[in-house]
Amino acid sequence: MVNIKEYQELCKKTAKECETKDLEVCNWGLGLAGEAGDVASCIKKSVFHKNDKIVIGIRENVGDMMWYTAMICNFYNWDLDEILTENLDKLNKRYSSGGFTLEEAQRQGTMKKWSGEDSEVKIVGGING
Repeated sequence: MVNIKEYQELCKKTAKECETKDLEVCNWGLGLAGEAGDVASCIKKSVFHKNDKIVIGIRENVGDMMWYTAMICNFYNWDLDEILTENLDKLNKRYSSGGFTLEEAQRQGTMKKWSGEDSEVKIVGGING
């Protein structure tokens, strides 16, 4: 088993090269959205069509989503392991009681601004850099 850092690096070996950086990030982002749609479709078929055999499709497509996620991180020179750690830290702050509560789910003080204003995330590389 590889760790997340190794996985992220190994994903590069199976990535298609695109003509431009814009096309590259579009490929990864749209690919991620497509795989998420496949996960949703498999879940729908499992629940509403009572197709228990399709559950394996959920698993496969989650793996594909992780590949696209790793490639987006590679594109922006982000460490996926750090992103996952940051996400857990955010969720631990949000759900400080130790479990889900509706009040804590309202994100009071734990939602990062990602509109670009006052962003804590430094973007390295990417489309414009």
